[in-house]
Amino acid sequence: MSASHEQDHDDAHTGPIKTPKQLAWAVLLAFVVPVVVIIMLANYVSTASKPAAGTGALEGEAVATRIAPVGYVAVKDASDAAAVRTGEQVFQAQCATCHASGALNAPKLGDAAAWGPRIKSGVEALLNSALKGKNAMPPQGGGEFSEFEIHRAVVYMANQGGAKFDEPKAPAAAASAAN
Repeated sequence: MSASHEQDHDDAHTGPIKTPKQLAWAVLLAFVVPVVVIIMLANYVSTASKPAAGTGALEGEAVATRIAPVGYVAVKDASDAAAVRTGEQVFQAQCATCHASGALNAPKLGDAAAWGPRIKSGVEALLNSALKGKNAMPPQGGGEFSEFEIHRAVVYMANQGGAKFDEPKAPAAAASAAN
């Protein structure tokens, strides 16, 4: 009975690894399997942000757009004063959006009844409304024009509505650049 008891006692303390070859495989797999699992998980997590083959995400222009500065400074040349637009050109470029159709209760171009009370207030009041905005109209009608160009557009629209306002005189800088 004592021999059988020793054999049971030895079997209870032995593990699944019985040879040095099995030990080598166990040690190798103990390192390789976790590393492979970590690599696969990292690849799975980061796959969504990778651009697909054939997309333009890595082209030079797309990269330049993504890393471009948020704003920039534009310096205008004084010679731009020679390119001052007429009242009709400013009207066509910006004001016609609402004043041609009467959108947002804007007085239509040429509607003497709608322009009459406005004309009575004078060209300075009309110019002030155009420069600062009024009701649904944003300042300068939402455009980027000089005060002189806005003045010309106001006179053009008011004259189409029955006013007899004189065309504004060019500013001194624009007059000297035109000569």
